[in-house]
Amino acid sequence: MAEIQLRDLWKYYDDVPAVRGINLDIEHNEFIALVGPSGCGKTTTLRMIAGLEDITAGDIVVGDRVINEVAPKDRDIAMVFQNYALYPHMSVFQNMSFGLKLRKTPKEEIDRRVNDAAEILNIGELLERRPQQLSGGQRQRVAMGRAIVRDPQVFLFDEPLSNLDAKLRVQMRTEIKKIHQRVKTTVVYVTHDQVEAMTLADRIVVMNEGVIEQVGSPEEMYDAPQTLFVAAFIGSPSMNFLPCQIEAMNGGLTIRLADDLSLPVPDGREERYKDHIGKEMLFGIRPEHITDKRPHTDPTHHDFTSDVVVLEPMGIDTMVFINIGETEITTRSRPRAVSQVGQAMDFTIDMAHMHLIDPETELVL
Repeated sequence: MAEIQLRDLWKYYDDVPAVRGINLDIEHNEFIALVGPSGCGKTTTLRMIAGLEDITAGDIVVGDRVINEVAPKDRDIAMVFQNYALYPHMSVFQNMSFGLKLRKTPKEEIDRRVNDAAEILNIGELLERRPQQLSGGQRQRVAMGRAIVRDPQVFLFDEPLSNLDAKLRVQMRTEIKKIHQRVKTTVVYVTHDQVEAMTLADRIVVMNEGVIEQVGSPEEMYDAPQTLFVAAFIGSPSMNFLPCQIEAMNGGLTIRLADDLSLPVPDGREERYKDHIGKEMLFGIRPEHITDKRPHTDPTHHDFTSDVVVLEPMGIDTMVFINIGETEITTRSRPRAVSQVGQAMDFTIDMAHMHLIDPETELVL
């Protein structure tokens, strides 16, 4: 079994902490994505698991074995890098089999493993080619094949799609997901691209400045962020944030977003929000929850009017930029329902999907 446990893991570079006391349990055969901006500690964490970075403090446990002092080659971990790291003078077959030859694996076993991996990756016809004869996507497949033939306990991916163009990244995301379904093993995948994390992972770990902000499924990250950072980082386009105030009115609570726009707090949230009456707060809502006006009977849906500032046609949808108070926000509408720039447009907002954030603690209430 290849469970991974990170226990109070720290990494310092001189006096600068890159990873600050993180704790994480990764289940056997789980696909985990470490995601966050540059410098958040995700790659450092991955390299500590691989044994390529020394641990300042804490433990890394794989299965039932603490591997802090185990050499990288003895950890039964395979890593796929951003730059592929293929030997240019070797064929695809030789690149994929090189590690097995170093381990003195029998030739018949090498042939079987390489051919099996080539079939999974659909690169059987490329085995005699050299890396310079391959496209970027084919080179990435070879790098993955080199890892697969080792049959490791754990796969580590370090931003493997960063060097590919946009179309090929989408294609390779699908391929990686298919491969994980066929070659069941534990995967830790590092990326700065939250779309990759959302589409690939069973669970996402959002990191920020060396700490874990939140761990959860893609759905949990999107629908129930726990902090301002996660709310802003997950989702494309990003969540809208507006300054607001909670006010008591007619025995209930309302959220004032502008002098001319005040909306009722959804039922069931009064108890959570009542201690913040009169305090400056942040109101968060995703663009798809503010749409062109539509018929509705749901008590959490409310209508308002605003002038169109900018239109961004996206094909199936049009992103409509408007101002609420002094804040510009993004909304998502049907293309044929939008008004022209400078004209008034009617919108419907779904308050069931709102988030209230304390700007002092940056926690979502």
